Amino acid sequence: MRIERAVLRQIPLRLKEYFEISSGGMQDRRILLLTLYSEGLEGWSECVVGEDPAYSYEFTNTAWHVLTEFILPGIVGRDAEGPEDILAPVRWVRGHNMAKAAVEMAGWDLAARAEGVSLSQKLGGDRDVVPVGVSIGLKATDEELHESVSGYLDDGYARVKIKIKPGRDIEMLAGLRERFPDVAFMADANSAYTLDDVDRLKELDALDLMMIEQPFSYDDFLDHARLQEQLSTPVCLDESIKSEGDLALAFELGSCQIVNIKPGRVGGFGVSRRLHDTARDRDMPVWCGGMLESGVGRAYNVALASLPGFSLPGDISASQRYWEQDIVTPEFEVEDGVMRVPSGVGLGVELDLDRIHGLTTREASFG
Repeated sequence: MRIERAVLRQIPLRLKEYFEISSGGMQDRRILLLTLYSEGLEGWSECVVGEDPAYSYEFTNTAWHVLTEFILPGIVGRDAEGPEDILAPVRWVRGHNMAKAAVEMAGWDLAARAEGVSLSQKLGGDRDVVPVGVSIGLKATDEELHESVSGYLDDGYARVKIKIKPGRDIEMLAGLRERFPDVAFMADANSAYTLDDVDRLKELDALDLMMIEQPFSYDDFLDHARLQEQLSTPVCLDESIKSEGDLALAFELGSCQIVNIKPGRVGGFGVSRRLHDTARDRDMPVWCGGMLESGVGRAYNVALASLPGFSLPGDISASQRYWEQDIVTPEFEVEDGVMRVPSGVGLGVELDLDRIHGLTTREASFG
C-alpha cells in the first residue's frame, strides 16, 4: 500500500458522567481521529491518548505534536508491504506508542478494506461475539456505587470493574461482595499503592475477585512480583506492559497472572497480536482494556478481543455507556454479556462524517 495522504483531526466529546480514577478524573474528551488514504481507500483510527499525562507520558498535545511534526510527514508518500511495515520510515522515533498505534491501526483498516474483509478477519479473530464488562469510576458513597453496579448488571454486563484507591478500597469492595455475592468483580488501582500496603491488599483475598489490576507503579515489576507471591488474588498488569520485552520481564519475575492488552498502549495490532500469542502459549489469560474511546477506537478493541486468547471480558462497553451520541453507526450495544463483532469490511461500522466534520476543532493534512 502507498500512503498518499493523511488527515489528523481533533474533536470534543463529552462523557455522560464524570469518570474518576485514583489519579484524577475527566468528563470532556479531546479525541484524535486519523484518516489515511491509499489507492482510493480510506483507513480510520483513533489515537487513544488522554488529556493529561496521568496514565502515560503521552497525552493529547504530545501525540498531536509527534504525529504532525515527525510521524505523518515521514510515512506519507511511502510504500508499505502491510500495516506492520507502515511505520518503517519512522522507526527512529523512540516511544510514543499511542501516536504510532494510530498510524499502524489505520493501516490495518486499509489492508482489511483492500481485501474486502472485516478487521477481525484480517487480524485472525475467530468469534462473532465477545464477552464484555464495564468499568465504574470512583463514587462518593457506597450507595451511589451500589446503584451504579445494579444498573450495569441490569444492562447485562458479564463483569464489573471497580476503581479503587486508599480510603476507598477494602471496606467498599466488601460491601459490594455482600450485596452482590455472585457477581464477577475486579478492582483497578491505577498505581495507587506501594508495597507498604501489602497487608491491606492481602485482605482482597477474602473477597473472591477476578483480579486486582495495576496496584503499583507502571515500572515496578519487582514489587508486583513480591506482591503476587503474597496474594492468592491474581495481579493483572496494564500500564506496565508496553512491549514484548515488558511481558517477558513480567513472566521472568512472576509479576502477574493476567495481562490487560490495550492496542494503543503497546503500539498497535501487530504487537498486540504477538503479546496475545505469547501469553496464550504460557496459558496466561488476557483481556482488552478500554481508554474511553469513541466508536472508532471501540471497533478496534472489539476486533482484537475476537482473537481466541482473549478469554476474559474486556472493558468494551456499549456506546451509550459513555456518549449521548457516538460518531459511528450502528452504535455498539451489549446484550446478555456479549458484544457483536462487526462483520462489515474494515472497521465494520459507518462513520458519521457530517458530525465529525462539524465537531472538528483542529485539523492537519499531509500529502
